[in-house]
Amino acid sequence: MTLPHKLISKLEKRKETNSLRTLVLTENGVDYFSNDYLGFARSKKIYDATHSLISSENKIKNGSTGSRLISGNHHMHAELESDLANIHKSESALLFNSGYDANLGFFSCIPQRHDIVFYDELIHASIRDGIRLSNSKSFSFKHNDFENLANKISKLENVEEIYIVTESVFSMDGDTPNLQQLINLSKQYNCKLIIDEAHALGVFGLGIIQEQQLENNIFARIITFGKGLGCHGAVVLGSSELKNYLINFSRSFIYTTALPAHSVVTIKLAYNELLSNSTAINSLKSNISYFKVICKSLNIDYLFTKSNSAIQSCIIKDNNTVKLVANKIIEEGFNVKAILHPTVPNNEERIRFCIHSYNTKEEISKLLTLLKQTLIK
Repeated sequence: MTLPHKLISKLEKRKETNSLRTLVLTENGVDYFSNDYLGFARSKKIYDATHSLISSENKIKNGSTGSRLISGNHHMHAELESDLANIHKSESALLFNSGYDANLGFFSCIPQRHDIVFYDELIHASIRDGIRLSNSKSFSFKHNDFENLANKISKLENVEEIYIVTESVFSMDGDTPNLQQLINLSKQYNCKLIIDEAHALGVFGLGIIQEQQLENNIFARIITFGKGLGCHGAVVLGSSELKNYLINFSRSFIYTTALPAHSVVTIKLAYNELLSNSTAINSLKSNISYFKVICKSLNIDYLFTKSNSAIQSCIIKDNNTVKLVANKIIEEGFNVKAILHPTVPNNEERIRFCIHSYNTKEEISKLLTLLKQTLIK
């Protein structure tokens, strides 16, 4: 059956602007584009331990068979949630199937009619989508600009609840807001603060909130496992009342098949590795520092966003140019990804380099030298 004409037109427009998304297999090449920051996704130690524990539990199933509220709940889910609450110094924890599901489920049901949500203009798409499904009103504020945020809050009248949401590490720029300043502002205006720590877990230990000992000032933390932890799923951390509310009203939790036991065990063992072995984190930090040093020595550091995280983004304006540069680098054996408009704002197209614990200093030097040579051409 033919696709409707207006949908075909939208696809054609993407082709015209060289922004059409396609699925590409990238099994070879040196990894500078995945979110597997600590190498846990490729860890044989975690892989073997997961299978061993699953076998010992005699829970060899290919799926969980249903939602958590019907047949999909298992003592492993409850035990992991208890462990995560303790590890992250939270009153409670609730597992979701992915970071997208967690954000969609949280923001679609927590903000109510007559509530206001303020979100950073560069916030992740999953948070925007969740907010759109709620009955609240929402407004963006300038990226990491809390003076702009305070000015907007001060003009509000007759609001029941105010929520502020931001990320501890932004997925495209790799930068971090001044969280203490944001907490002070939220207290001043009696706002509830929500922090997405998707790109902080692992890179900054248990997340930047805990690294800065700020967990008692946060209404909710949303942490995903598909990045630094190298597995799958997510958790919402907060009060017991929050957990109970989400179980009753979060549609992406209620109406989906639960994470299977294999995923739950993998999360558990990835946390064990994170807490017991600092080698990967130390290697990652060393590689991030080295990457920035080489950028400066090659005099290309001015092209990059300011970031101390594993995400180092080189701004190369317009879709055509950034794709050409990325393809040249890929041809030399490095897996990188051009991030195009409309994923990022117009004239902020970029190559986002993701640094990992398993990258080598030699690779980093070769990669950045190649980048400079390609840009000069």
